Amino acid sequence: MTKLHIFDMDGTLLHGSACLHISEYAGKLAEVNVIEEGWSRGEVGHVEFFQLCLPLWGELSEADIDEIFARTPWKQNVPQVFEDITRRGEYSAVVTLSPLFFVTRLLHWGAMTAHGAEVFGGRAPDPELVLTPHSKVGIAASLMERYRIGPEDCIAYGDSSSDIPLFRTLPNTVAVNGSAALREIAAATYDGDDIWEAYAVGRKLVGI
Repeated sequence: MTKLHIFDMDGTLLHGSACLHISEYAGKLAEVNVIEEGWSRGEVGHVEFFQLCLPLWGELSEADIDEIFARTPWKQNVPQVFEDITRRGEYSAVVTLSPLFFVTRLLHWGAMTAHGAEVFGGRAPDPELVLTPHSKVGIAASLMERYRIGPEDCIAYGDSSSDIPLFRTLPNTVAVNGSAALREIAAATYDGDDIWEAYAVGRKLVGI
């Protein structure tokens, strides 16, 4: 039976968050830091977060997003992990609350599918297209149905509260430099900067 590896992005595959790196490039880091702090305290909702951020990103072009992606401080060996998963005939997915226009660039690094908020700089967000932590559970379920595998053949990798619903759903989970709350429910933990090592921890969970 093949496997499905589901990766969070912010804090898991990269240092910090895509939204902060986008905002720094746009010269709006201070403003978005305040918004992110409110979100982390539960004072700013998922839709409101983008209602506040997207006007600040309205001048960014596709070339700018390419440049931001290239400048992002990624963890070590992210492309190598995607390549190994594909080589083994397994599946990979990146599921994040961050903008889809950023995460889709991981497809060029070998991720098989990429999922994020369908938002655009300078436009008001469609609430139906903004993801929440619980959206990750639904996306995982649809991927399992597509690939005809069960929860026991999935491995999830994440770091924070946005991963808690998915970690509670799947038996094989790896907290990557995880928050205290995520560590409590994770099947395994990894602390470090190399996603290959976190991936090796995940493979051990399913005995491969």
